[in-house]
Amino acid sequence: MDVEKKDFIYEGKAKRMFTTENPELIVVEYKDSFTAFNGMKKETMEGKGELNNKICSKLFEYLASKDIESHFVRQLDNVHQLVKRVKIIPLEVIVRNITTGSLCKRIGVKEGIVLSRPLIEFSYKDDELGDPLIIEDYAVQFGWATEEEITKIKDISFRVNKTLKEFFAKRGVTLVDFKLEFGKDSAGKIILADEVSPDTCRFWDSSTGDHLDKDRFRKDLGTVLDAYREIWKRISE
Repeated sequence: MDVEKKDFIYEGKAKRMFTTENPELIVVEYKDSFTAFNGMKKETMEGKGELNNKICSKLFEYLASKDIESHFVRQLDNVHQLVKRVKIIPLEVIVRNITTGSLCKRIGVKEGIVLSRPLIEFSYKDDELGDPLIIEDYAVQFGWATEEEITKIKDISFRVNKTLKEFFAKRGVTLVDFKLEFGKDSAGKIILADEVSPDTCRFWDSSTGDHLDKDRFRKDLGTVLDAYREIWKRISE
């Protein structure tokens, strides 16, 4: 790694962050840990961090080639990325193309319904509250984002969805849904942050319907890392 990690900043469920000599850049280290159900289920699998780092780096690079900016600067080695320091907006954006997961549990719809258009949901980033689902007005009323910022976030999210749906469809993978996070860079510009990986996306094999994402861990389906390896194989060829 040609960039030296300095001071430890933060450790989350799947990543650690460190300062660098440049105050506007930080190093992200991908861990081998899996968590689900707000951290209630945990496991460590060697090689998971490397796979997520490679997949995420590849996808951020592809999005950049389509003029969708993120905090990603470059991959440093197997488990480290160099990224821009951003101020995270405390919202998670969920984009859904097919019904599954918590949406089905909340409102009783069947799994597997292909939606007529992408559905966007927002949740408030707070681990203690379990990242509760919110309406857009909550974000505006409580100062988490302005109406203009919400519009910008939704616009970027729709663009990410269209871009990645097409990208994965060519590789025999259906992009079912995914979670995005956003931050503001030093100039106040809203850009993608966090990661885009099988941890944050639901991928189904277009032919078999097999899960190629973290649902294999959530649902005890086994061969979790094999699914991540399959995603990496398809996007790296």
